[in-house]
Amino acid sequence: MADASDTRAGQIREAVVEAALGTLDLTAKAGLLAGQDMWSLPALPEIGLASLVMSDGPIGVRGVRWTANDPSIALPSPTALAASWDPELTRRAGRLLAQEARRKGVHVLLAPTVNLHRSPLGGRHFEAYSEDPYLTGEIGTAYVRGVQDGGVGTTVKHFVANDAETDRFTVDNIVAPRPLRELYLAPFEAIVAHARPWGIMAAYNQVNGSTMTEHRYLQHEVLRGEWGFDGAVVSDWLAARSTAGALLGGLDVAMPGPRTVYGDALVAAVRAGEVPQSAVDDAVRRVLLLAARVGVLDGAPAAVSDPPAPIDGEALAREIARRSFVLVRNEPRTGAEDENGGDRPAPVLPIDPARTGTVALSGAPARDARVLGGGSAVVFPGHVVSPLDGLAAALPGGSLSYSLGADPNEELADAGTGFELTALCRAADGRILGTATVPGGRVQWAGSDLPDGVTHEELHTVELTGTFVPRESGEHAFGTRGLGGFVLTVDGTVLFDGTERLGAATDPFEAFFGRPVERAHAELTEGERVTVSLLHTVHRIPDAPIKAVAFSLLHLGPRHDPDELIARAVEEARTAGTAVVVVATTERVESEGFDRENLKLPGRQDDLVRAVAAVNPNTVVVVNTGSPVEMPWREDVAAVLLSWFPGQEGGGALADVLLGAAEPGGRLPTTWPVALADVPVSVTTPADGELHYSEGVFIGYRAWERAGVAPAYPFGHGLGYTDWEYETITATIDDARVRLRNTGVRAGREVVQIYLAPVDDTVERPARWLAGFASVEAGPGETVEARIPLRRRAFEIWDEDSRSWSFVPGTYEVQAGRSVADRRLNSVVDARA
Repeated sequence: MADASDTRAGQIREAVVEAALGTLDLTAKAGLLAGQDMWSLPALPEIGLASLVMSDGPIGVRGVRWTANDPSIALPSPTALAASWDPELTRRAGRLLAQEARRKGVHVLLAPTVNLHRSPLGGRHFEAYSEDPYLTGEIGTAYVRGVQDGGVGTTVKHFVANDAETDRFTVDNIVAPRPLRELYLAPFEAIVAHARPWGIMAAYNQVNGSTMTEHRYLQHEVLRGEWGFDGAVVSDWLAARSTAGALLGGLDVAMPGPRTVYGDALVAAVRAGEVPQSAVDDAVRRVLLLAARVGVLDGAPAAVSDPPAPIDGEALAREIARRSFVLVRNEPRTGAEDENGGDRPAPVLPIDPARTGTVALSGAPARDARVLGGGSAVVFPGHVVSPLDGLAAALPGGSLSYSLGADPNEELADAGTGFELTALCRAADGRILGTATVPGGRVQWAGSDLPDGVTHEELHTVELTGTFVPRESGEHAFGTRGLGGFVLTVDGTVLFDGTERLGAATDPFEAFFGRPVERAHAELTEGERVTVSLLHTVHRIPDAPIKAVAFSLLHLGPRHDPDELIARAVEEARTAGTAVVVVATTERVESEGFDRENLKLPGRQDDLVRAVAAVNPNTVVVVNTGSPVEMPWREDVAAVLLSWFPGQEGGGALADVLLGAAEPGGRLPTTWPVALADVPVSVTTPADGELHYSEGVFIGYRAWERAGVAPAYPFGHGLGYTDWEYETITATIDDARVRLRNTGVRAGREVVQIYLAPVDDTVERPARWLAGFASVEAGPGETVEARIPLRRRAFEIWDEDSRSWSFVPGTYEVQAGRSVADRRLNSVVDARA
């Protein structure tokens, strides 16, 4: 319950909002509901309203410009955050992001993403938390609380059932009422109830025949009516299609601007009698309340007057990374005697260089770390610590070797390492309008995000100029992404002069940004600097909803004989005490905008792992992906560590965990399959415009258990560096209490998971479902108790006949364990309404 001061501040905010609303005419009201540019709403000085600024940022706050000049802290991916199973750590992450937002002048963060891992093929899987709605709701609640602790708003997204990327602008997801409530709406409902978010983002897709930006039932009746949500509903970018449909359907803000379905179009709709003035007032009232909460409406007290104490972003990024790493396999070190006085030899991890000798590191991602996913989640950190950097800093000199081994980057990518590029903007008459630095060789200027002095009306060409220092000798490939004219020059020689025209892509973003195209090759020498230029004639799309300039200079280093690369890595690994292989996906595999076609690692990475493991039985594989991949070699290696996309400090965190300075703290937030063919729910491609969620309430581990198929690693699985004995459990329908003892030789952390399993069930439900969890810490030999509250909702289902939640009485087992498949204790409770 809010204290008296909170209540008084809320009353003042409401009074200021009503007074401001009463002074605005229809034109000003309609304009306030439409983005004035890519990232902000207009200021209204007459009521003391400053411009409200939004920014992308599930794992970092980019700000309103696509530039590396103002670096952002890059935290681990949302899958990593969920793998920590630690709401308090997540809340601290949210507070850090609020700190970053305030520094960049951002008032609202376009996050978190709480859609579910319905299929492992989902291209944006890495940006969502889990396959489980309860875990997703707990982590999402903590994230929202943390960000809003810092006085910055959130827009919980994407409301709702936006669980795949294929045809995301048009797909109609057909979801029955029960799974819609019990799975896909559940995280949003939990976050609204427990975090009171100030914003929700409406998705692109349709649900049961209505596009989400116009879904009156879900946005008005459910979100606002049943749940009591009092914040603003913002469209996903370009998602709003209809003026009257959107406003009457519950959409408050149409983004981006300046041309949207609101503004002048809304004024006309009101005057034509299509939209009542009262509906406009309701939407404006909610936008003004959001502005008041974040402190940009004069006279209204901000929701937070004293932000939390400053947070060391680099330290927190490193802590989250190591707390998120999931150790799924850790076998005894071959040839080692028992080092701890027990009955079996010590496992391969953690590595003790004093005992085990040298470490042979291989894999391209060990050198060029992939620390974040593609799409709107991209930010530009000031530095990135790769696995090679982290291990080189932590290991004694001379004990680490590195070889490329296998490179998953078989396609051209944005020009990054070795390139120093500046964008030179010119008018048609040759006048220089402005300049800008170019992160990774990519220009992505939308709306007002242009270099100082540059306008879309005058801009005719953009020339990327600078230098490139190759890391390797050989034939280098260069290319472009984008539409329009290109002249590519390397070392004074024009290698390409041509035009890329609009293709047939169905996703508007893909159509605009274009596909990667290889253009030319140049023979270059390691370490010898060459000049590079890409002259781009700006392509203009008539009547485009956003004025934008988007293109890239692409590059791919020399293509090596993969067998030779693997052979070199094998020779390094053969005599090493431990071999560490880092494997990864690429941006062409995991990114916003498309779904995956399979779960295979790209390139020859599987072959690399097999070859190294064949000569070194103490092989550790670090899997640098945001979501599941097939690991056909998993039982042939000594250890497998999932590092997700670990953020900018991932390499340092990896060294901490591999060398034992910290324990891998993560548990799987989603089931990890053996092969795609085993996955019970995998389809992401619509048929005739519709994607039927025909599996009902059976997704994730619920579906795996129903199918009777064992995955590679079950939901909730994860190993630490100590052992735990689960001793006792007592349970009621309100909570469970579990006593457990650390039986290992070092301190550790355990995530105690509680699953509810009905006995002789009277309705169709999964065999069990996650009902609660808690983490405990204990030293060697210590006993500790975990108390896990159980919510009434865990015993309820959505009754489609009564259209309400229904408590299901009966006998339930309250099961405590380390994963959904490793349940150690149970207690029977008799549940009555």
